Amino acid sequence: MKKNNPLPSSPLQRTGRSKLKKKSKRRRKVWITILAFIFIAGILSFIFRKELLMFGFDHVVAPTVEGTLKQSYVPLSHNNDEAEDASIKLDKSLPFSLLLLGTDQRGKENGLSDSIIYTVVRPKENKVLFVSIPRDSYTRIVGAEEVKGARKNTKINAAHSYGGAQMSVDTVEQLLDAPVNYYATINFSGLVEVVDAIGGVELPITKLIENKNPAHEKLRIEPDKPIYTGNEALMYVRYREDSDFKRTERQRIFLKAVLDRMKKFSNITNIKDIMGVAGDNFKTNMRAEFMLELAKRVVFESGTPQINSHMLQGTDKRTDQWYYILDEEDVQRTHERIELWLNPDTAAGELISEDSVE
Repeated sequence: MKKNNPLPSSPLQRTGRSKLKKKSKRRRKVWITILAFIFIAGILSFIFRKELLMFGFDHVVAPTVEGTLKQSYVPLSHNNDEAEDASIKLDKSLPFSLLLLGTDQRGKENGLSDSIIYTVVRPKENKVLFVSIPRDSYTRIVGAEEVKGARKNTKINAAHSYGGAQMSVDTVEQLLDAPVNYYATINFSGLVEVVDAIGGVELPITKLIENKNPAHEKLRIEPDKPIYTGNEALMYVRYREDSDFKRTERQRIFLKAVLDRMKKFSNITNIKDIMGVAGDNFKTNMRAEFMLELAKRVVFESGTPQINSHMLQGTDKRTDQWYYILDEEDVQRTHERIELWLNPDTAAGELISEDSVE
């Protein structure tokens, strides 16, 4: 059978095909240009990732978060005068002290301070000292005589119940004979919500943690999980059926885990929502701009600080109830150590001690 030969194309058809080829080539050039732009933009964004994040932090995150942080600002009646505050702001390399308080505050009640950590921050060396004060430490409560029904000498965690952050600060200053420049309190609800907002935390739990005393609240945390939720993190820092030493150690481990988690890219870009979660659960006398500057340093400039920690030493004793009787010599040594850390002229090598460095 004879095959049909195609008819020769007309000049008009050839012109049409030529135009289609030119359009196709133009489209390919456009797509190649777009892909090249995306590729170059991707490389540049990777190379200048830090700079882009810092720009976003300064111009997008900070202005929106500042309003939330201002709502959490609650000054003390004394202790943080304007001259001291101004000197720290003018030179952000100066060491400063911060009292961290985790409370069981509910509603309008102050609540007890479940965790008490006196902290010294040295921005220049990117080092932090954590001094854990066991909640059952027997001491004089400064200002208790002005509160009806308050005990002048009792567990240090009662100070927050009697007079909030102010009385806690005054009592810790008297106990350690050391200044408290700033304080920050967060209650249990805030802790749970913040941890959940950052997607949980990594905790080194290798054995089952469980309350076995029927008089204690039910508590059970499974080991070897990659990420722990806010509720699990709260149980982790509150568990106390082993020892005060282990308990305060867990609190310090938790704080470092939160700092590490905050540096994840997704959390850096989500700071506004995270701070919004804290809301009424977080109180401090640090100014918003000061906190933002510190956050910027930790996240973008210095990295997670090197943490040096110590727990006040003592022994358990029962009188009308169980107390932790502090060792006076250890308290004095801790006072001297705090003085060393707060002195801006102290060399970095002098800050090393026998305690844990994390």
